Formats: sequence, structure tokens, C-alpha cells
Amino acid sequence: MPLSLPVASLLVGVLLWSFLRFVRSVVKKSPLDNIPGPASKSFLKGNFEELANPDLAFAFHRKISDHYGGIIKVHGPFQQKILYVFDPKALHHIAIKDQHIFEESDAFIAGNKLIFGDGLLGTIGDHHRKQRRMLNPVFSNAHMRDMVPIFYDVTYKLRDAISQLASQGPCEVDLLSWMSRTALELIGQAGLGYSFDPLLIGAPEHPYVESTKMLIPLISRLLFFRQYVLPWIHHIGTPRFRRWLLDVLPWKDAHELRDIIDVIYDTSITIYDSKKEAFAKGDGKVTDQVGGGKDILSILMRANMEAAAEDKCPESEVIAQMSTLIFSAMDTTANALARVLHLLSENQEAQDKLREEIIKAREEHHGELLFDELVSLPYLDAICRETLRLAHADAVLPFSKPVRGIDGNLMDHVMIPEGTPLLMSMLSSNTNPDLWGPDSYEWKPERWLSSLPETVLSAKVPGVYSHFQLEMKGKNIIWRMNNIAAPSVDGGLEPELPLMVELVKKPKA
Repeated sequence: MPLSLPVASLLVGVLLWSFLRFVRSVVKKSPLDNIPGPASKSFLKGNFEELANPDLAFAFHRKISDHYGGIIKVHGPFQQKILYVFDPKALHHIAIKDQHIFEESDAFIAGNKLIFGDGLLGTIGDHHRKQRRMLNPVFSNAHMRDMVPIFYDVTYKLRDAISQLASQGPCEVDLLSWMSRTALELIGQAGLGYSFDPLLIGAPEHPYVESTKMLIPLISRLLFFRQYVLPWIHHIGTPRFRRWLLDVLPWKDAHELRDIIDVIYDTSITIYDSKKEAFAKGDGKVTDQVGGGKDILSILMRANMEAAAEDKCPESEVIAQMSTLIFSAMDTTANALARVLHLLSENQEAQDKLREEIIKAREEHHGELLFDELVSLPYLDAICRETLRLAHADAVLPFSKPVRGIDGNLMDHVMIPEGTPLLMSMLSSNTNPDLWGPDSYEWKPERWLSSLPETVLSAKVPGVYSHFQLEMKGKNIIWRMNNIAAPSVDGGLEPELPLMVELVKKPKA
């Protein structure tokens, strides 16, 4: 079947772009030429497959970080030079000190706009900062204190369901499914004033749960297209034309992504319209909803209505903020909870110690723990902790540890040409032996119960938490490196975490 004119034009454009990039990479000298790194596997893919393959990437990231140190040159498709960074001083400059220079890539922004709209993940610069300012109040400790009763209400439903499943003895439970349902209900009630799921055994999952569960693996499969093709085509024609083109293309992954985005958008519109209708009837109707009007969406909509004209966000942006919030909070929360539960299932001593700390605290405070009491539990805090930006102008990036260049000379900085892609590896930073010591790859909550090494305290690395502190070694459970790490059985494509669950027998008095 002959190619349609739009598809043929797209292929010609991509081929021409790749050829020009190849010529430029061969002819033009770059300051990155002297940075050491692994050899490119191929002209077409570079190191892309090694960096992004869900089943192989963990080992590759560890291999290059151990061998080359905190500043590494890797290759993208068509020999594009990419700077792989986990040196703490360099990370500080990229993420904090010079963040106005290092912005997210066009591919990152274009992809997020297609999925979520013009929310936090789809904007940069002053537009992004304006949105953040409007959201700041809802992430304060004061607001989190108001949310604790909602968290208890939801988690008690989870407790009752799991207890019922295990009431007849030990049983296998897919805890990722239950964590996903719980995370969505938590963000639904606390974030949106909306209930998605009664958390009852046998109750069907909300379509949003299944959609978001499959979104991250799907985005990973489309990563090459998103990074190297989408920035060139996402603005072509009208939205109606782009939708038509997507519908006629014989591309299963793209059609699955389309359907997931439709579920995300339709869900967001339903919730927003319900909240908008409640506001139209007066604040009394808002406070009658789940969350009592203290949920993030109610606060955001109220603040937007009261804002000066120049500070107001369009309705489409508020909906995009909501879509971004639901997905980000649900998927990261569900996978983080699953990660902790899997680690605890393999570390009985840590599991017993944590349970003992919580039981003792509840006895001392005569029941439920309030926000300040929860965050002050040292071992719980220790366990929680142990768990592509683009340069928009030439910049000098300093290193905390000198790098020996390919020419044999030591370098304590490098000039980053405008347009250089940067890959910030928090995975390698969070397991860097220079910061954490020789046991950096071990899961040891106890490291947070005493003074951290001075190398960690002085690093000033943003977000130093061990999301990928340990390679998972549970029987048949393999964590795949998607955009957000997710568990699977024997490396299968379906995210799941089946663990044996049993009720704890209370000791006899």
C-alpha cells in the first residue's frame, strides 16, 4: 500500500535530519569530545537501547557509573553526544543554581503536553513558575495535617480488605494492584474531593487505574519516538488533523497511548465539571463533597477564581494540573509503596522493627498518630528515605571530583554548548560510593538513624532519596526500569507484585 503524503513527508524529514546530524557530529568539534564514556553501539541507536531497555538498563547504569565516575559521555541516536551526570556539584548547578539555563527538553515538554495538557509537566520558564506558585499552599505541612484523617480512612479500608483475604491463612495477593487502587483513592479524596474506589474485594478497578498502570511501560516503549521524532511533528496541522493521522496509522502502541490519554482526559473533565457545578451552587455544596472542600482541586479552583486577572490560569490549565497531579501522585505512590513492601518482605528483621515502633507509638499516643507524630517516627522515616534537561545557553559545568579526559588530562569543569542534552541520573547519585560509602548498593534503613556521611550532607544534591537503592532479588520478582521502576513477574510486561500475606498473631498476655 503506498504511503500517504503526510507519512512520506515525515519519513523524508526524519532521514534528512538524521543525515545532517551525522555530518555535524563528524565535522564539528565539541568540548564533550574529551569526556570519557562507553563506545557507541551503533550509528542508528548509539547507547540508547542500553540506557533505556527496561530489563537491561539497571546493570548498564551501574556498570558505567562504577567505571567512569560522575561525568560520562554517552551517545544517542545518530551519534548525538549526551552528557550523563551524577556528580553532586554538577547536579546542584543543573537543578538548583543554574536551573534557568538547564530546562527540560523539547521532547519532554511535547510528550507531556500531549498526555496531560499545559500543566506543570508541560510548561517551562515563567509559565511553569507561575503554576508552581499557585500550587505551593496546598503542599504545606499545615495542609498535610488536614489530610491525615482522609489518609487513615482510606488505609483502614485497605487494611480491612487485606485482612479479609488473609483471614483463612497465608495467601498470595497482588499488592501492586491494591497499592494502585489505594493510591488513586488517596489522591482522589485528598487531592480532588472525589472517590474512585470503595476498596472492596471483587470491586472492579476504576478504568483510570488500569490506564495509568500501563502508561509508564508504554511511554518507555515509545521513548525513541518521543525523544527524536515527536519534537518535529507535534505542532504540524490542527489537533483534529493530528488525531485523524493517529487514527489511520497502523501502529498498535500509538493507539493504546491514544486510548489511555482519552481515559485520563475524560476522567479529569468529569471531576472538574462536578467541582465546578458545586462551586456554582455555593461553598456549602463544595464542603459537602468528599474532602470537605479542603482537597487540592478545591483550593486551586478557589485561588484561581480569586486571583487577579493577570494571574488567573485558563480553565484548560487547571484541568491539565489536575491530570498531572492524579497521574504523578498515583503512579509514584503506588510503586513506592510496592517497593517498600517488597523490601520488607525480604527483610523480616526490618519488618518486625518497624511494626514494633508503630505499635509502641500508638500505645503511647492512645490510638491514631497525628501528622507530627507520624513524621517523627525514626525507623519509619529511615525506611521511607532508604527506598533530560536541556541547556538553553552555553554554560560552564563544574565537577566536585576531577575527571580524567580521553587525552589523559584532569578536568574540573566542562563547557556545555547550547542545545546539549543532559541525562541527570538520580539512580547513580543515590548509589554513588563516593557519597554513601562502600555499602551504597545495600538496603540499610539504619544508615538514616545516625549521622549521615559528610559527603552526603555537603553534596547539596536535590532529592537524595534511595528510590533505587537495591537491586531486587525476590523470587521471580523483577523490577523493570521504565520511567518509574515497576515490579513484574519473571520480567513480564504486566506490572504486578504477588506477595504472600498473613495476619500477625498477637502474643498471648
